Amino acid sequence: MKLLILDRDGTLNRSRDDHVASADEWEALPGALEAVARLNHGGWRVVLATNQSGIGRGLFDMASLNAIHAKMHRALAAVGGRVEAVFFCPHVPEDACHCRKPEPALFEQIGHRFGVPLAEVPVAGNALRHVQAGARAGCPTHLLLTGKSEHLRGRIGAEHGIDLAAQAPGLPPGTQVHQDLSTFADWLLSHDAPAEDRAAGPTRL
Repeated sequence: MKLLILDRDGTLNRSRDDHVASADEWEALPGALEAVARLNHGGWRVVLATNQSGIGRGLFDMASLNAIHAKMHRALAAVGGRVEAVFFCPHVPEDACHCRKPEPALFEQIGHRFGVPLAEVPVAGNALRHVQAGARAGCPTHLLLTGKSEHLRGRIGAEHGIDLAAQAPGLPPGTQVHQDLSTFADWLLSHDAPAEDRAAGPTRL
């Protein structure tokens, strides 16, 4: 099984400083849902791991979160895409739980649920804590220059394989960087291709 763990806010949809608290506030990023569809068609099963402390803070309830995800699933289906499951942490930092990223418990739950070694599960997201959680769980890590990392565009290179530890303190060494979910999907799918196909041209990043 080919399994991939994505962040939600800032990766699939636009992030907000005051939380995405209702379905009306959920807005897909350009090309992101289509990227998920391409990954699905390439045999990848996509799961989300997301911090949703707005629940613990009383900013929205489970009914609102379910409505947000129902809208997301409908939008994905409209372009031929699918997210298998959404794993979320509802806690605030003061709860000191093990599932709030950058802690790795959400990723460990995903690995257990799907029966896949996490060393074989790429993790991609825009938030540093998402990438840190993936690294702690033993996943290969990818940073997307959208959402919380969009400010890094123009300050760092975006070539495949660049080590960003010096430019982005706290980023796990060896993390690869991509402009957005669409370019990450292109990269991942190209690395699935037979060697002769990969040699046909450079990867678009």
